[in-house]
Amino acid sequence: MKFASLFLVILLFSCQTEIKEVEIPMSSEENIEEETTAIKDVMSAQEIAWNNHDLKGFMKGYWKDNNLKFYGSNGLTKGWSNTLANYKKGYPTKAESGTLRFVINDISKIENGNYWVMGEYHLTRPVGDANGVFMIIFKNIDGQWKIVADMSC
Repeated sequence: MKFASLFLVILLFSCQTEIKEVEIPMSSEENIEEETTAIKDVMSAQEIAWNNHDLKGFMKGYWKDNNLKFYGSNGLTKGWSNTLANYKKGYPTKAESGTLRFVINDISKIENGNYWVMGEYHLTRPVGDANGVFMIIFKNIDGQWKIVADMSC
């Protein structure tokens, strides 16, 4: 019986585990505000480039990678170069590209530190105005916020 009691005491102490406090990094309100401001800055730079009919400048907001995804009225386009080619085809002159204004309705942090942005685009142009909605995904790549996926219609 003494052996069994001793065995239980040893077993009890050997099964104890050390509980360590693990710090899980949480995004502070200040950090989220900085990140959303940086994302808005990217979109503002895109508006400026677009309004100067600088489609390559507009594309600086996108991830320059073959894994970029754009989903629009012509279906899914993969890759930065293909997306730029579609913009050049659809908006060959300033008359077609017109003046762009974004309306941001929501910016929300999602998994892995990425953000989605939901909003509207408004094009004022001589060939007829165009308006629509978008949902884009931003990811911080090498310290820069880039659009990695865009759904616009």
